[in-house]
Amino acid sequence: MDILGATLRICVDDLETAVPFYEKLAGGPALRFERGGVSVAAVGCFLLMSGPESELEVLRKVAATIAVKNVDEAHRVLTESGAAVLAGPVATPVGRNLIAMHPDGSVYEYVDRSPSA
Repeated sequence: MDILGATLRICVDDLETAVPFYEKLAGGPALRFERGGVSVAAVGCFLLMSGPESELEVLRKVAATIAVKNVDEAHRVLTESGAAVLAGPVATPVGRNLIAMHPDGSVYEYVDRSPSA
């Protein structure tokens, strides 16, 4: 499985206040979108999320987002290695993702940018 990078997931109370700091830190503008009632801003290696506490409570359980070349391959390697796939693979606005729990209990999101999504 090719791991291309990782994104740090940060839940914030006020996205509008947080974004300018991270834009300056990362040296570029945020890409913004909404997903399941949560407002999201992707800024460099940071994924800022703000929304209802019930949604954020679930999102906080995912340690990081890991970019991979192919989610199907990640699914195969993860399951063969003893990880439990909790959700997915499913299509997202930019590709596909899955959520997996590693044998040590850590939970990660794996994403690709598949043009077929």
